[in-house]
Amino acid sequence: METDVDVDLSRYARDAPVIATQHGDGMTRVNGSGRGDATFPTDAEKIAQAKRSPEHFAAVFDRHYRRIYAYAARRLGPDLAEDVASETFMVAFSRIDGYDMSYPDAAPWLYGIASNLIARQGRAESKRYKTLAKLSPDEAVGAHDDAVAGRLDAATAKGRLARALRRLSAANRDVLLLVAWAGLSQPEVAAALGIPAGTVRSRLHRARQEMRTALGGRTFQ
Repeated sequence: METDVDVDLSRYARDAPVIATQHGDGMTRVNGSGRGDATFPTDAEKIAQAKRSPEHFAAVFDRHYRRIYAYAARRLGPDLAEDVASETFMVAFSRIDGYDMSYPDAAPWLYGIASNLIARQGRAESKRYKTLAKLSPDEAVGAHDDAVAGRLDAATAKGRLARALRRLSAANRDVLLLVAWAGLSQPEVAAALGIPAGTVRSRLHRARQEMRTALGGRTFQ
């Protein structure tokens, strides 16, 4: 059955840390298998508390750091990803006074900051895809295997896919990968990048079309 251009996130889900999803007035702890347990304060509530007592921001860091690192590692490799992930939270903490409390989940906000930092590493990202395009899938996966999040999806390691990602415009690539790799919804991508939802839809459509063309009309998971 044909599916949209996307990435199989099952491998990432197995490696993912405990994360949080909105549930009523709080957040539900969800593990990599998708099962939830306790409900605890939302990111927005912890950020509000951090404005008075900065140590509360540690809860936001603990919930999201490994996901931000995983996303940056897929785009830049594990070494640069550490710098990007760390700086993402330093920037976020410096901006907590401007956080929109209507968003209980801080993930789109954090991915937006990370995307801006990744954009500064455009040459490194392009070089990474160029390198992957020259490797066999087995070589590419083995070269970047990381117990946390640096391990690449097998599909990403395929040469044609790496070349296709490299050829996308930065704007279209951001939207596509925030959906495919970060797992954000289109409204969340709009919030992350500070662009209209219609712009997200058009960029995602163009990116998917370009990927299908580059992959010979085939889709992938």
